[in-house]
Amino acid sequence: MSSLDFKQVDVFSSQPFKGNPVAVVFGADALDDPQMATFANWTNLSETTFILNPRDPRADYRLRIFTTLQELPFAGHPTLGSCHAWLESGGVPRGEEIIQECEVGLVRIRRQGDQLAFLAPPLLRAGPVDAELLEQVRLGLGLAQGAIVAAQWVDNGAGWLAVMLGERQQVLDLQPDYPQLTGLAVGVIAPCDPQRDATDAQFEVRAFIAGDGMPEDPATGSLNAGIAQWLLGAGLAPDRYSVSQGLSMGRAGRIEVARIGDEVWIGGTALTCIEGRLGHLPAKAQGGSHPSSPTVPGQP
Repeated sequence: MSSLDFKQVDVFSSQPFKGNPVAVVFGADALDDPQMATFANWTNLSETTFILNPRDPRADYRLRIFTTLQELPFAGHPTLGSCHAWLESGGVPRGEEIIQECEVGLVRIRRQGDQLAFLAPPLLRAGPVDAELLEQVRLGLGLAQGAIVAAQWVDNGAGWLAVMLGERQQVLDLQPDYPQLTGLAVGVIAPCDPQRDATDAQFEVRAFIAGDGMPEDPATGSLNAGIAQWLLGAGLAPDRYSVSQGLSMGRAGRIEVARIGDEVWIGGTALTCIEGRLGHLPAKAQGGSHPSSPTVPGQP
């Protein structure tokens, strides 16, 4: 097989190398699951994506999304980063919006000036987190009793549950005990106080995926999409707001949330930082295989 085109895109920051990188491989139709999984493990990024020809005639392209450990049915920053890379490489959508096919179905993406935004997919799991699990999360985050003021499942394909704290600094100060969070994907959010906090964002977020090659995610589209549906549905956020994420990692992620009618859109900037070709491809496996169906953290 000949080499494949490749880009590495920084997502959710207007400053290069301050957002969340995603590796994007083009023309990956001939790669099998183990080859994709091997390459994604090697990049050691939170996600690596593979662009393929669509199966659904309504889609502009098909996307497969891998962490260092498993395939995901959906993820936000890989969606925007891959769409940016596809457009930059000459992709022409069939209509005004770009339609991405992935394991959760068709995802709509819009161009908004110099940003892209995706329509938040429906939640696969919502509602309260049971008390025993919430206590495990509290201990794993090193929080005092009563520090968690609210919690919800916000799983749209990546397994997220989210907890809310009272103040931004509590989020920034977290030092998780990752072994206690193994198998979980945990998002933490707190409102920002415009008079006390040095930010124009309305919320601060951190995202933890214990056991993954990158256990904290610097700017997370899927988590913020799920959190937005929770907050907006509960009347805890305005129709438009900004999220700061990644400061504790030296990043400057910024996620823009907008409710337009009944739809929730998650947007941000994407910048290509690396372009090239894969000089070597992983060898096809001799026996054994990567699971053909996606798995998510905390689920078999």
